Amino acid sequence: MADLVVRSAEHHGGAPALRHKVDGRWIDVSYAELAEAVQEIGLGLIGLDLERGDRVAILANTRPEWTLACFGALRAGAAVVSIYQTSSPEECHYVLEHAEARAVFVEDVEQLAKVRQVAERLPALEHVIVFDPGGAEPDGATALEALREHGRERDPAELDERTAAIDPDDPCLFIYTSGTTGPPKGCILSHGNYRAVADAVAANGTLRGGDVVYLFLPLAHAFAILVQFVAIDLGGVIAYWERDPEKIVPNLAEVRPTTFPSVPRVFEKVYTTASARVEEAGGIKREIFRRAVATGRRVRALERAGRRPGPGLRVRHRLADRLVLSKVRDLFGGRMREAVTGAAPIAPETLEFFDACGVRVLEGYGMTETSTAATANTLDECRFGSVGRTIPGVEARIAEDGELLLRGPNIFQGYYKNEQATREALVDGWLLTGDVGRIDEDGYVFIAGRKKDIIITAGGKNITPSNLESGLKQSRWISQAVVIGDRRPYLVALLTLDPDEALAFAEQNGVAVEEVADSPEMLAEVQRTVDEVNARVGRVAQVKRFKLLADDLTQEAGELTPTLKVKRNVVVERYAADVERLYAA
Repeated sequence: MADLVVRSAEHHGGAPALRHKVDGRWIDVSYAELAEAVQEIGLGLIGLDLERGDRVAILANTRPEWTLACFGALRAGAAVVSIYQTSSPEECHYVLEHAEARAVFVEDVEQLAKVRQVAERLPALEHVIVFDPGGAEPDGATALEALREHGRERDPAELDERTAAIDPDDPCLFIYTSGTTGPPKGCILSHGNYRAVADAVAANGTLRGGDVVYLFLPLAHAFAILVQFVAIDLGGVIAYWERDPEKIVPNLAEVRPTTFPSVPRVFEKVYTTASARVEEAGGIKREIFRRAVATGRRVRALERAGRRPGPGLRVRHRLADRLVLSKVRDLFGGRMREAVTGAAPIAPETLEFFDACGVRVLEGYGMTETSTAATANTLDECRFGSVGRTIPGVEARIAEDGELLLRGPNIFQGYYKNEQATREALVDGWLLTGDVGRIDEDGYVFIAGRKKDIIITAGGKNITPSNLESGLKQSRWISQAVVIGDRRPYLVALLTLDPDEALAFAEQNGVAVEEVADSPEMLAEVQRTVDEVNARVGRVAQVKRFKLLADDLTQEAGELTPTLKVKRNVVVERYAADVERLYAA
């Protein structure tokens, strides 16, 4: 992947590669400019005496400089170590020490302070480079612009030699798992791993040349890194968010992406908010919305079956599109060919809603250990509820205990400094994913949930909590759901309220927002949702009692991973007293 920018610059030259907002205006960086900046950074790193195979960390939010630093380090023959910008100083210390990073790029003075706090315990760390030093040369660190200036003084042939010497088996990235249980493990992903996945994604048509990709996902995560690689490989444009969650929707309208990679929570939020507003409006507006979506569903179902809608249905669909469906598409900029989601389950109902509106949300599956991707739905081959078929070159099978096993050129090289964990994860060339699933007769893969999360009740029944949790989160009121019941007589749930909906409810009902979770009216609303979900499953799989927590789960509190997956063990331990009260009631 080290020569990726060089090759793309040769083919696309003055075409835009990166797009970001500066002082209220979207600014483009061409492929030629990208290649020049990457060369300067790579030469600057060589000037710091970094050797081939050294680890260079990046501690920053998703922004153009992340991409520049990543490719600069790769061209110099180093391996990139990604660190989430939300990490605490001690979490940064763990990754930097474990990876033995010799250099680290940090975003700003805030991230620099984290490194300085633990620097004395990092004997391998020699250099700190700051993207945005705040107008002054940072004490004990180097500004990114200064590093580039040093790079301009060196012979480009030095960098070309480094890049040419890289082998497909050389480490490309060290990505540390977010650690829903235990300390993070450092996954070693080679240049060959990512080359294989990038080629497979291109073959699937998920990303195409000229695509505009809106990127807000953390570049410390394997999903965003793959998007970055493939977009640049194919000559697309990466449009970076403004690093403000409130600006994601306005950014989408301005950027008008053709492809949008995201986590399920974003789509769930749009779906539940739209549904809630229509329900509140009632009357004719609610009826128009429901009929429009139903019409969209009928048209899409016929199209998937290869049939043309009749004249009457086409007329109704044009009207539905003008009144409702096009407005949903406009939220994403109006020209999006497809969105891609992964990293956590998403309810089929949510996918069907967006499909009816003309927004194709394609679910895929992978993990850090598969270099992000292993299976994917595509525009031509999609089955709701599944995570698609295996991408080209990847094999899948189901073990006797139901665990999904994967094999292919995308499978990682192992866990750094952890041979035992590597042996446990890789058996005879197959990756034990830790997920329980099935493969249907057409090769579509369905994931039931994490093997370790399966609940075995006191009565010996096996229950997958993720299905119940996805159903509960379809409610406008519920932000997060954690179903509990291992070795217990029945299931209970810890639920959190959507903060926006809780605030609106408080204003409408004249109660303090901190009292909403205990209000009889809200408890009755949530009980209706629980009853609806329970009606879809057998008695043993029903949630008998629930607790509405006062606060939503957050990354800052250590309850969510950076991709918004619940750290189940943390939540269960933190709210153990509430769980016991549910069983004592």
